[in-house]
Amino acid sequence: MPEPGAGTHAAAVLLPALALVLLAGTYLLLTRRARRRNPVQGWSHLRTVSFLTGCLLLAVALLPPLAPFAHGDFRGHMAQHMLVGMFAPLALVLGAPVSLVLRTLPAAQARTLTAVLHSRPARFVAHPVSALVLSTGTLAVLYFTPLYNATMDRPVLHWLMHAHFLLSGCLFAWVVAGPDPAPARPGVPARLVVLGVAVAAHATISQLMYGGFLIDVRAPVEEVQAGAQLMYYGGDIAELLLAAALVATWRPERRRRPRTDTVPTAA
Repeated sequence: MPEPGAGTHAAAVLLPALALVLLAGTYLLLTRRARRRNPVQGWSHLRTVSFLTGCLLLAVALLPPLAPFAHGDFRGHMAQHMLVGMFAPLALVLGAPVSLVLRTLPAAQARTLTAVLHSRPARFVAHPVSALVLSTGTLAVLYFTPLYNATMDRPVLHWLMHAHFLLSGCLFAWVVAGPDPAPARPGVPARLVVLGVAVAAHATISQLMYGGFLIDVRAPVEEVQAGAQLMYYGGDIAELLLAAALVATWRPERRRRPRTDTVPTAA
């Protein structure tokens, strides 16, 4: 007879696996459609590789052996958090999924999606400060309140936490350095400041965690300290990659030269 909870464990593996296969398959179908609709313009293979890499990183994070280890060990949880909330989102965003969808939609539907992206709610959520609060600011709420322990005891909260990490990570990567157009994206200096604040916030939270200040995590001290180190160094690497993506996608505006031609006068 199957052990109690065996069906739940199987679903915890099959559902994310099927979701990731569907996500990757949909992206590949859209790239094929984009190339057929415009063979000259095509679609970048580098973007495809980047998006599929993001799907692979999510698979590593959400499937065995890391997923069951993360549920019972804070070090595994932090490694999972780094993959789901920082590394995978950057790879997915660099795949330019919004541009791909816009390129494959009919003109009327593409205009509707563009209007949604430029609506006031979208501009508010896509502002770098909003993205910073949702992605980095919520870490203090998670680890300095009983919320983390509650997510370990309730599977629904656990998966909601993963969804929040992924969506907020994609949002932050998109507004800071995504190749897709963002409605409220400021200039490069402002985005670098926001990225610098994120670096400082990650470092502060991880140091407080390592020292045992304000932390509310039900785990052995050595696990918490190792998780804090993963957060500190893993966050630095992810944010350096994000900064590199920002520089790589930056296109400085060309200054217009004043016109020097003169209107000929009559003799």
